Amino acid sequence: MTGTNNRASGPFRFGYGTNGLTDLRLDDALGLLADLGYAGVGLTLDHMHLDPLAPDLAARTRHVARTLERLGLTATIETGARYVLDPRRKHGPSLLDPDPDARAARVRLLIRAVQVAADLGAHAVHCFSGITPEGTPEDTAWHRLAEAIGPVVDAAHGSGVPLAIEPEPGHLLSTLADFHRLRHDLGSPEALGLTLDIGHCQCLEPQSPADCVRAAAPWLRHVQIEDMRRGVHEHLPFGDGEIDFPPVLEALASTGYQGLTVVELPRHSHAGPQLASRSIEFLHKAAAEAVTETVRTPSRTAPLPTPAGGGTT
Repeated sequence: MTGTNNRASGPFRFGYGTNGLTDLRLDDALGLLADLGYAGVGLTLDHMHLDPLAPDLAARTRHVARTLERLGLTATIETGARYVLDPRRKHGPSLLDPDPDARAARVRLLIRAVQVAADLGAHAVHCFSGITPEGTPEDTAWHRLAEAIGPVVDAAHGSGVPLAIEPEPGHLLSTLADFHRLRHDLGSPEALGLTLDIGHCQCLEPQSPADCVRAAAPWLRHVQIEDMRRGVHEHLPFGDGEIDFPPVLEALASTGYQGLTVVELPRHSHAGPQLASRSIEFLHKAAAEAVTETVRTPSRTAPLPTPAGGGTT
C-alpha cells in the first residue's frame, strides 16, 4: 500500500519533518510518511539524512529523488541541522559569525542545499539568520546577514527554487517585521520568500497565527506547523499548546498557498512514528473543521498593511 493513500485534505498538502524522525533511516522515514498519507516531507540535510557534506551527494540525491517519485511525495529542503557544520556549536557557524571564513562555510552549505532542492524538484529551501554573536552591534549583524545571504538568493534565483527564510525566536531575524527589513535591504528580490512557523507566531508575534498567515501571504513559500504556548519557544504535539488550528488552516486556504505545511517536532524523534500518525489525523480533522470556519466567523480580519521597509511597522 506504500504511496497509494489519498493525501488530499481539501486544499492542504501536509508533510512531516525528518528532524522529528532522526531515529529512522531516511528510506524508512519516507515510506512511513507515504503510508500514513502525507503529501510530502520537510527534509533536513543532516548526517543521518542525506548528509550534505559526505561523498557522492549527487548520487545519493538521485536515489532520494527516485524514492520520492515512487512514493508520490514532494519535498521542502530544510537547513536547521544542529551540528552539521560544527560538532561543538549548535547551528554554528551562522550567517552572522564574526569570522568571514565561517560565514562562508554556511553560505556554501545553503547554496548546496539549493542545488539539492533543484535536483529533487523541491518547492523551497528553508533557512534562518542565526543568533547575533555577543558584542556584535545590531547594524553590523544586519549588514553581515544581507551580505552573506545575497549569493544564496542569487543561487535560488538561478535554480528556480525560492529561498524561504524563517523568523526564529531568539535570532536576529525573529519576526515578520524583521523579514521585511531584510527584504527591503536586499531590494525585494523575487527569490527571497518566507518560512512561516505557526508555533512561532503564537509564541511571539503580536497578531494571531491566522492573522500572521494572511499578513505573510504574498511572500509565503513554506509553512511549518506545531502547537506552542505564548512566550514559550517549545515545539509541542498538537493539543498540548494553545493554538486554535481550524482558523489557521482556513487562513492558509483563503490565501491560495500551494506549498507543503510541514509538522515540525524536532525534539520528539523518540516517538516519531507515533506522533506522525497522530499528527496527520489531527490535521485532517482540523482541515475538515476549517471548511466551516468562514461560516462560524464571517467577519475576518483584513490583511495587515505591507511594511514599506526597515521592519519598523
